[in-house]
Amino acid sequence: MAKEIERKFLVNELPFAPKTYPHVPIVQGYLALEPEGQEVRLRRKGELYYLTVKSQGTLVREEYEVELSQEQFDALWPGTIGRRLEKDRYLFEAFELDIYKGNLEGLRVAEIEFADAQEAQSFQSPDWLGREVTHINFLKNRNLLQFQGWAVIQKELGL
Repeated sequence: MAKEIERKFLVNELPFAPKTYPHVPIVQGYLALEPEGQEVRLRRKGELYYLTVKSQGTLVREEYEVELSQEQFDALWPGTIGRRLEKDRYLFEAFELDIYKGNLEGLRVAEIEFADAQEAQSFQSPDWLGREVTHINFLKNRNLLQFQGWAVIQKELGL
């Protein structure tokens, strides 16, 4: 069992040119989603495959993850039809930046992970980060599936 302690922010402006910086393509789909509860997710991250179970929560959540073979992933993947998203992940020393694709193109979210809740609470975000969305439930990946585009999300956020 591992605890995931992270804060999430929309990105005002990118601190780099995306096409020139290395990234990992990610596709993920959900096998099970309890309303406001646990989720069971499949993820292909580059050439690696994972099954993840996450608990309910915002800043702090329980997370269980196991690596799968490609064959295991491929056998389970059809169970995610209608509950999938794609993004590119850019890895930095202090944070991860996700740039969404498909109908979520335009959405850019930075995630910063912390060792404990106190460290997370004392974090001061740099200017290039925008609005904090850690506690906005509809911006969790599991809930982004319901939106038909970044424009709809912007309207929902009042941007």
